[in-house]
Amino acid sequence: MGRIGKRQLVIPAGVEVKVAGGEIHVKGPKGTLVQTYVPAIEIKVAEGKVLTLCTVDDTKTAALQGLYNSLIKNMIVGVTTGFQKELDLVGVGYRAAMQGKKLQIQVGYSHPVEIDPPVGIEFAVASNTRIVVKGTDRQKVGQMSAVIRQIRKVEPYKGKGIRYVGEVVRRKAGKAAKAVSAGGGA
Repeated sequence: MGRIGKRQLVIPAGVEVKVAGGEIHVKGPKGTLVQTYVPAIEIKVAEGKVLTLCTVDDTKTAALQGLYNSLIKNMIVGVTTGFQKELDLVGVGYRAAMQGKKLQIQVGYSHPVEIDPPVGIEFAVASNTRIVVKGTDRQKVGQMSAVIRQIRKVEPYKGKGIRYVGEVVRRKAGKAAKAVSAGGGA
């Protein structure tokens, strides 16, 4: 068994964790999250702590134990503080703006790209070139950030595109100029 699956998760004040009918419900100040789980994993909530236990001694089940432990931890963090990812727009004329709840991005296409936020996700534009994706569900925040990044991937020659804050882009050298011979023959 792994170490992650064995850890005890402390339930902070103001957070409610319930296990019923093959689902885990976590309710907190920022909202409610629901996650289904397999019956091979037993989830116990007692004395302000959450435990994940294996009912079958199997390597696959041990991996699932760690997975569900991490998912529950992310749910608890999500309903208390939430998650956010920041993206930078790098390029001349690249900018973002809010149109109501929609995010409007101009990244070199003939038209601006508009994105509707899915349920549980909020967009914010910190500056012309910085987008913040916020939400309680870590998976949805990461997926929405990836969808926005796919609109204009960072290209390796000039480094233009949409990237995560702090992402390192490996730059390629462009074509080398051909050396002109001294004879100048035509």
